[in-house]
Amino acid sequence: MSLRYRITKRNNSINNNKEQYILQAVNTGTVDLEYIAKLISNESSLHEVDVRAVLIALGMKLEFFLTDGKIVDLGEMERFKMGFSGVASNTENDLTPKRNIKKYHVNYQPSRKMKRLLKAGVKTYKEGRRALD
Repeated sequence: MSLRYRITKRNNSINNNKEQYILQAVNTGTVDLEYIAKLISNESSLHEVDVRAVLIALGMKLEFFLTDGKIVDLGEMERFKMGFSGVASNTENDLTPKRNIKKYHVNYQPSRKMKRLLKAGVKTYKEGRRALD
């Protein structure tokens, strides 16, 4: 398995719009819940419908616990926590969630196994060429 990339030209607005080139990761498609459930079902004794039900329930529980301010630690998989970005105010009394919170987001923290994988590096190949699997 390899990660595809492309070379992209960018303008650096901080450095007088100087042209620079970067490597940009290219997505090769989307894997949905149904496909993941089918794969897990094929690798276990569980029926695809049962796997899907568990994954859907996991998603519902993630939402429940994250909106309750909990950090959801899925062990070998990852950790999630909810956060938000907002704007500052000149006084403490002027702060309200409605006025000062602009956007909510979910923070993803990879497992130790994933961190080791990222640190070691992932095989990559240039778009338009064949992967070297």
